[in-house]
Amino acid sequence: MIKLSLSEVNKPIEDELEVFNNHFKDSLKSQVKIINFITKFILSQKGKKIRPTLVLHSANVCGGITKRTYVGASLVELLHTATLIHDDVIDEADKRRGFPSLNNIWKNKVGVLMGDYLLARGLMISVENEAFDFLKEITFAVKKMSEGELLQINKSRKLDITEEIYYEIIEAKTASLIETCCVIGALSSTDDKNKIEKLRLYGKNFGIAFQIQDDILDFVGKSSLFGKNIGADIKERKITLPLIYSLNNASKSEKDYYLKLIRKKNKENKSIIEIIDFIQKQKGIEYATQKAEEFLNQAKLAISDFPNSPSKVSLINLLDYVITRSK
Repeated sequence: MIKLSLSEVNKPIEDELEVFNNHFKDSLKSQVKIINFITKFILSQKGKKIRPTLVLHSANVCGGITKRTYVGASLVELLHTATLIHDDVIDEADKRRGFPSLNNIWKNKVGVLMGDYLLARGLMISVENEAFDFLKEITFAVKKMSEGELLQINKSRKLDITEEIYYEIIEAKTASLIETCCVIGALSSTDDKNKIEKLRLYGKNFGIAFQIQDDILDFVGKSSLFGKNIGADIKERKITLPLIYSLNNASKSEKDYYLKLIRKKNKENKSIIEIIDFIQKQKGIEYATQKAEEFLNQAKLAISDFPNSPSKVSLINLLDYVITRSK
């Protein structure tokens, strides 16, 4: 498989991404000086923009990018940025994408309020543009994301996550927003329900594969797709697919031993390395990779009937990018 770059994937929408960047910058503006100062800091941290990219490509394969497409792309990026800020506060993170996190510089109270501001701006943009169909999709996504995070917290305390529950969690906390990006892109350029549902299915499977691959990189990469350090999930007692498979295929004594290691509050690096070695020995990485590829194939199948176009090729290439990202 050829290793792809996002710049190659985004070539068909280079100009449109620039229009989006200006639209997004405008959507952050406020009459309060400290907010404008903080938003400059946020804009300086150039993320991958995968979510607005999905909105733009989804609109293109359904008929073309419209003014509503930029509204939708800004809406999802506002929501995504707000959730990242809130996550950093909850996780007490010092860094985000290699830079000091917002809450590290301005403390937690400002972090929470800034996240709230971005959420409010997203809602206002929807209302001002009478994009009530977008609003319905995005509020459902926020609900699902919150449910997924709370379910994961509850299950991580008990350490009783099954493979079925794992899929339920990642479908809610990650796939729901990626699915929403694709649906909003489709809604911005068509009212064809068949096309919209195909993009919904593409986004759902893309999102599940995206999270599985990120969970894999927590054990084998230099850093995850979300910028986490290796072993971060183990430190936070998050039970992900490579570990679930490994525990399910271990003897009772091994399972009890490694669950005891995971339960330790202050795990040493030696313990984390031991757990990672156990996962590799049990072929947990290979199993999770196989599952990620199955979901990616389902995503490809979902858009197979769309006419060939540069954006359709980019949607397929984005799926391959997920797998090749940090190999």
